Amino acid sequence: MGQQASEIGAEADETGMDIDLALSEESKRQREGTGNIGAFGKRTGSSDLRFFEGVLPEIDGEILSDHSIEEQFSTALDNLEAALADNRNATFGDVMKLEIQLTDPSAAEAVDHVYESRFDDVELPPRTVVGVCSLPGGADVQLDVIAAEE
Repeated sequence: MGQQASEIGAEADETGMDIDLALSEESKRQREGTGNIGAFGKRTGSSDLRFFEGVLPEIDGEILSDHSIEEQFSTALDNLEAALADNRNATFGDVMKLEIQLTDPSAAEAVDHVYESRFDDVELPPRTVVGVCSLPGGADVQLDVIAAEE
């Protein structure tokens, strides 16, 4: 332990041993930034992945909070489908992962029926259902989606 820890960017831990301190490097997102693609999709760096965040059951700026969960989920999927099409004519077949956020997790079974019917022409992508306290505009469902640009 010839040099002092402060001289070489290290600190002594509780045992007196020198430990290296390194600032974390910028992530790919920080380094290259994100660019908006279409209404919802974001691309990270040069990746072929597209991230669709906060897809809501919305028509012309109005959240359909007074509709059934099936109608809300179907409308959110319509919005996702339109956003995918705006991204180099992507389709539900390009969806790699779907996160469904529900204010009432007991509605998961009703959502599953819509999910299975809308993705009937393609292999069902993996999905996660997450219970949340509230969503924008009083919506009962929101989607976060990862799609691949292939």
